[in-house]
Amino acid sequence: MHTFGKICFSVVLPLACACASAQSASADDVEALKITALEALMSAPPERALPIVEKVLAGNSSDEIKERALFILSQIDLPAAQTILLEAARQGGGEMQLEAIRMIGIGGNPEALAGLIDVYGSGDEDVRESVLEAYLIAGDPQSIYQIAVNADNEDDYLEAVEILGAMGAHGELRELRNTRGASEALIEAYAISDDAESLRKLALDTSDPELQEQAIEALGIIGGPEIQRMLVDIYQSTDAPDVREAALEGLLIAGHDDGILELYRASDNAAEKKALLEYLVMMDNEAVWNLIDSALDGQH
Repeated sequence: MHTFGKICFSVVLPLACACASAQSASADDVEALKITALEALMSAPPERALPIVEKVLAGNSSDEIKERALFILSQIDLPAAQTILLEAARQGGGEMQLEAIRMIGIGGNPEALAGLIDVYGSGDEDVRESVLEAYLIAGDPQSIYQIAVNADNEDDYLEAVEILGAMGAHGELRELRNTRGASEALIEAYAISDDAESLRKLALDTSDPELQEQAIEALGIIGGPEIQRMLVDIYQSTDAPDVREAALEGLLIAGHDDGILELYRASDNAAEKKALLEYLVMMDNEAVWNLIDSALDGQH
């Protein structure tokens, strides 16, 4: 390249880069200004803000701008705003549809939340998950209960029950036992939601031994002095090996080694004492080493 050409290239290239950078910065500035303008609508009269937000959603703005517009829409306390938001949740498609569903949860409008039941029924897996999340955000366990009780497949039922457990929805979870029957999923939800009363009933119900044992173990997750005493009593009140093992597992989960130590000292059965001693070793109970010494010396 000739000297003159090199000089031109060295001058033009930096200028071109600078122009591109300026254009990029300018585009970022425009985007930031749009976001600021939208956020200003939060303090505007609803009837003035609504047409502007609707225009943004119908235009060719970026997804980020439209997502901000959906949030503003969720905060506008007008029936027309909720109608538009629900329509976006029904037909938006892709991430915008999921965002509209989430905004309904944040807004908490009862009519819009009720409309999500139909959205759930016609939606794919992502849509269904978003609807459940919206009800979780809105603190609406009754709608999740309706989804659970009407679920056509096991996965939808399990997911709804899990969320009810996380919400601590005791009433809805107890009602599910009446409408759909006891299950492992319900037992887990009772444990997560600290519903000791429901677990106690299942722990004493011998009609389904497998569920009974699961409920007994799950009591250990809740723990506490009353539960610990209950587990010791369950152990002592039965001769069923599986029920006894479940009670020991519950005590292990609850970390109540003193309860197992009590059972050890009350037992005069060598095989039983061996099993209890093994649990005490696992739990690293301080007294276990003296017990081992005594056993090795032939003492009970």
